[in-house]
Amino acid sequence: MRVIARSTLVGFWSAHPETKVALERWYKRVRAAHWTSTDEIQRAAPKCKALNRERVRFEVAGGHCRLVVAFDFPRQAAFVKFIGAHADYDRADAFTVSLF
Repeated sequence: MRVIARSTLVGFWSAHPETKVALERWYKRVRAAHWTSTDEIQRAAPKCKALNRERVRFEVAGGHCRLVVAFDFPRQAAFVKFIGAHADYDRADAFTVSLF
């Protein structure tokens, strides 16, 4: 899959270096994947949570941060919509939040 907004991930791990390894690992895993549904994502990453048919929430860096990604399965694209600490996530609406 193509990951859209990798620069958002880089910006976040630059500000929070403790997340760099986990985010790089997540990025490589998604780039290598060819998922066609949120069910496939959940089988590959059991700790993630499908929010709806397109958005998935991942816990990153040992659960310290949350990452919301919208998937366009026909185009094989993953759009980073949100990354932040739990407190930031709690203030955001995961179904509508968008960094773009």
